[in-house]
Amino acid sequence: MADTVLGAGGTHVPTGAQQSTEQVTAALSAIEAGTHRLLEVGKALDDASVRRPSLLPEWSRAHVLTHLARNADGLLNLLIWARTGAEHPMYASPADRDADIQEGAVRGHRLLLEDVVASHGRFAHAVRTLPESAWDAEVVGRQPMPARDVLRKRLLEVWVHLADLDHGFGFADIPEPDVEQLLEDTVQTFGGRPDVPAVTVVVDFADGHLRTWELRGTTSPPAQVRGTPGAMLGWLLGRTGNEALEGEAPELPVWL
Repeated sequence: MADTVLGAGGTHVPTGAQQSTEQVTAALSAIEAGTHRLLEVGKALDDASVRRPSLLPEWSRAHVLTHLARNADGLLNLLIWARTGAEHPMYASPADRDADIQEGAVRGHRLLLEDVVASHGRFAHAVRTLPESAWDAEVVGRQPMPARDVLRKRLLEVWVHLADLDHGFGFADIPEPDVEQLLEDTVQTFGGRPDVPAVTVVVDFADGHLRTWELRGTTSPPAQVRGTPGAMLGWLLGRTGNEALEGEAPELPVWL
């Protein structure tokens, strides 16, 4: 399993105790800050540039924006599940998810941004109105999780796919409190996978604190890789190379 072995500082969204109103407000504030930046970058595009490639293979920027809107609606479905207790999966099926993204990506620039705004509004309303007791309800995305983890999932989606637009914003521009949480969640996603090599990930934050994570893979002894938060996150996610990192960075499998 992936394991945090040394660290200082916290993350935006707690993973243990039941969400308090203050914690939910802080988590939503982080998501909204990322969404605001996303819309700023999105508004700088136009009908031509939104058709150009993103950092994701075979996806244009229009695909990325459509995915962000449908992801907000999918995570909203999980909050409905938590509130009602009735099973309400993110998507009807993987095929339906993919079809929605393909169909939405043909729209014009203005409609793409309006979709992102509207879907975020629906998601944010669900967050604000979810009863405190519902945050510990179990829902199922890719795997079972407490509803409180929906907030972490959305924050990661917003910042990572904003960088995927490849238009004046990179992984180094993600605020440090948020990028630390994203690194945590990315390492946890790799945890326990048999195709992941053993790697000690060391990250130097600008405020002077150091964090170390272990990817406990099948190789021995583990490689050690060190770098700044943005460079490390981009490498772990397979979006950027290892040129800005120190150490022998092994080849990683696809993150998801």
